[in-house]
Amino acid sequence: MNDRAQVTTLPSGVRVVTEHVPAVRSVALGFWVLTGSRNETSAQAGLSHFLEHLLFKGTDRFSSLEIDETFDAMGAEVNAGTGKETTSVYSRFLDRHLERAFDVLADMVLRPSYPDIDSERQVVIEEIAMYEDEPQDKVHDVLATAIFGDHPLGLPIIGRAEVVSSVAVPDIAAYHDLRYAPDNLVVAAAGGVEHDRIVSLVVQAFEGIAAGSGAPGPEPAPEEVAPRLCFHEKETEQYHLCLGAPGLPRGDDRRFALRVLDTILGGSTSSRLFQEVREKRGLAYSVYSYASHYIDSGQVGLYVGTRPENVAEAMEVIGHELRTITEDGVTDEELDRARENVKGRTTLSMESTSARMNRLGSSLLMDVPLMTLDEILAAVDAVTIEDVHALAAELFDPARMSAAGVGASADSFRDALETVNPRLLATA
Repeated sequence: MNDRAQVTTLPSGVRVVTEHVPAVRSVALGFWVLTGSRNETSAQAGLSHFLEHLLFKGTDRFSSLEIDETFDAMGAEVNAGTGKETTSVYSRFLDRHLERAFDVLADMVLRPSYPDIDSERQVVIEEIAMYEDEPQDKVHDVLATAIFGDHPLGLPIIGRAEVVSSVAVPDIAAYHDLRYAPDNLVVAAAGGVEHDRIVSLVVQAFEGIAAGSGAPGPEPAPEEVAPRLCFHEKETEQYHLCLGAPGLPRGDDRRFALRVLDTILGGSTSSRLFQEVREKRGLAYSVYSYASHYIDSGQVGLYVGTRPENVAEAMEVIGHELRTITEDGVTDEELDRARENVKGRTTLSMESTSARMNRLGSSLLMDVPLMTLDEILAAVDAVTIEDVHALAAELFDPARMSAAGVGASADSFRDALETVNPRLLATA
C-alpha cells in the first residue's frame, strides 16, 4: 500500500493533504483548525469548544436539521473535537458522496450563522455538568492545573459555564473569523480520493474568504515547572488519582522512545503498573500511563482509581515502580515486546481511513513531518534500551512529579504521597 501523502499549499494559505488508499470505498475528510483552549483568554474559557458545537447549528444555506438529514441520508459519520491546541470537524462517507459531503462540511466550518444559540448554550452547560460528575475524567484536568498552573495548558478544554452562558454572538463570530482563517486551516482526506479533486473543492469553498488571519500564537509553555499537589474534594466511592510532569513536544524525535516507554510502564496489559497494581494486588480496576504532546511542551501522566483503604498501598507500589524504571531501566524482553506492541497497534490503526486522515491533518497542522508507515515502524525499531532508560530517568523521576486527586478528602492522598514525592506535601 502506498501511503505517501500529497500536500498542496494554496495562495490563501490553506493547506491540503491527502492519501489515496486503493480498494477502499470510504473517504475520511476533516477540517483542522489551529485553535483550542490554549488560545483562549480567561474571559473566553470554553469558547473554542462552544464554537465547535455551534458549527452544527446551521449556516445561511443549511439548517441544523438539513445538516443532520444530509449526513444521515449518506449513511455517514460526522463529528468534531476540540483539544488544547486544535479543533477538528470531520466526516466519513462513501466515495460517491464526496462533493455533497464536502460542500456541507465546508459551509459548516467556514460560514456558520449562529442560529438557536441559546438552546446550544444549555446543551454545553449540561455537558460541563456531566463532566463534573465524572471524576475519572475530571482528575486529568486537575493534574494539568497541578503541572501548568494558570497557564492556558493547565485549564480545562471544556471551559466554564459562566462563559458559555454569557458570551455574545458578535464575540463568537469575531473569534471564529480570527481563528478559522485560511492560514490557520488544514483540509485532510484519506481513502478513495484523488488529490487534485480535493484541491479543486477547497479552492471553490474558500472563494471570497480573505487570506491571512493575523491570529496571535499561543503563550509559550512554562520553561520550568515546580511540582504541585492539587485536590478536588467530591464525594466518590473511589479516589481518582494522577501523577504527572511536563513531557515532550510534538516534533521531538524521542516521541517514539516515549511510546515504547509508556507501553512498558502502563500502556498495555503486560505493563508494570497493570501487573503490579491490578493483577498481583487487586488494588484497582483501572490503572494506566499516558503521554500528551503540544507544540512546545508535553505531558506524561499516570492514573489509578482505587478505594480509600487502598490509596496508601497503591501509591507505594506506583512510587516503587517509578523509582525502579528510572534507576534501573527496562529489560531486553520488555523492550522487544513493547516495540512490537507499538508497531502492531500503529499498523492496525492505519487500516482505518479515519485514523489516516487524523494523522495527516494533525501532523501537517503542527508542522510535524509526514511519515509513511514504514518510516514510523523503522523509527520504533530504532529505539534502544539506552533511549528508553534515559527518557525514563528524565521524565518519570518521582521528584519532578505533580499529583492530582478527586475524592472525599485530601488527607489520605496527601499522606500516601510521602512514598512517591515528599516535596509535594509542602505544596498542598
